[in-house]
Amino acid sequence: MNIHYLEPAFAIADALTTDELVEVKAQGFRSVICNRLPGEDGFQGAGAFAAAAAELGLSWVCIPVAPGEYSEADVEAFGQALEQLSSPILAFCRTGRRAVHLWAQARAKAPQCNIAQLLKAAHDAGHDPQPIQDMLGQK
Repeated sequence: MNIHYLEPAFAIADALTTDELVEVKAQGFRSVICNRLPGEDGFQGAGAFAAAAAELGLSWVCIPVAPGEYSEADVEAFGQALEQLSSPILAFCRTGRRAVHLWAQARAKAPQCNIAQLLKAAHDAGHDPQPIQDMLGQK
């Protein structure tokens, strides 16, 4: 489990297992957002994660998306989760890319958003900022 903070109360991670939610809780996270698809290779399923999260007292939201396929509804749901869930929040997918892309698109909707800062946070977390810049340039 590799965790990278993009902002003080939000981080992304690569693929998690339900057993790793214990460590997620121990690191102080209060909520988890999953961006993996049902049946995705190695994914134990949203139901198993929801049950494990509930047992640990973690809030759980699943916004499944395919890599590079982010609808306006997906971005809106992610933004609502960022605003409504207890923080700190950890979002994950297989590599963290979908989570960072959805985060950047949701945050970019704020009137005072600093796009350069979003791109730097993605880069610092080990993700190529160019696809994010391209996505944001299309809006």
